[in-house]
Amino acid sequence: MIDFNKLKFFGNMSSKLKVQLNFYKEFKYKYEQIRKDFKFDYNKDCEARDYLSTIFLNKSQNWKLNNILKLFKKNISTKPSLLVFGCGPSLEKTVDIIFKKEGSLFFENFITLAADGASVLLREKGIKIDAIFTDLDGITKKEFYYPSFSIIHAHGDNIKKLRYFKDDIIKFENVIGTTQVEPLSNIINPGGFTDGDRILFFLRTLIAPFHRLFLIGMDFGKIVGKYSKISIKKNQEANSIKVKKLQYALELIQWLKKMIINPIYFVNSDIIVDNFTYLSIEEFFKVCLK
Repeated sequence: MIDFNKLKFFGNMSSKLKVQLNFYKEFKYKYEQIRKDFKFDYNKDCEARDYLSTIFLNKSQNWKLNNILKLFKKNISTKPSLLVFGCGPSLEKTVDIIFKKEGSLFFENFITLAADGASVLLREKGIKIDAIFTDLDGITKKEFYYPSFSIIHAHGDNIKKLRYFKDDIIKFENVIGTTQVEPLSNIINPGGFTDGDRILFFLRTLIAPFHRLFLIGMDFGKIVGKYSKISIKKNQEANSIKVKKLQYALELIQWLKKMIINPIYFVNSDIIVDNFTYLSIEEFFKVCLK
């Protein structure tokens, strides 16, 4: 039996990088608001976190969370522009336009980060992915091994998925675990709610002043993109719960924007709020490689 009290984040195993990435204390009141609104089970969230933690304890002794975090930070520091791919309805059209105009090699100029099922499209196009952020409900095992890094989120509704991907999490070297409750020594809480906005929360303290963030397929409207889940075959109208989740995600990004000095651009998305910069595809090409 594992004593999870010994795995508490602020113990002897804590490190500077893990501490700066952890946003649990600041994000806790947001989580409580979300949990109550959606009637999420706190105990199930803890159960999922603890299960993911046991998986990491079965990894090779060479696996050290802080080393993987350092490697991730070093990787994103190599290029000034980051593409963050969400699963919104504009994803496929936007990627197709860029791909047809510039080809897959164009994406080598960027750090590419995919939210969950967006990675399916990128893999099918042969576009490299630096990292996938996923709760595992939008990807297959092909996507799990495709990126340089996989950031796995544990919550009360994806314990079955964690079990399904258990052996893959153990085998894949550059894997990081996240939670939405109290962090442990091998699981961090960077803040965030959906896979898409969690990417930005994760980047919060890792990006350098020179970085620019371009958001593709991050639409936050009332249409669900077909890459949101494996079972969805085409873009479709969102149900009330999904709409509410997207509204929370957008509100969280607006909150986070106050903490990030870096420019954030929405690419080829409908204008939803007026305090972000929206770029057409043509404007994106003019801005992105400056």
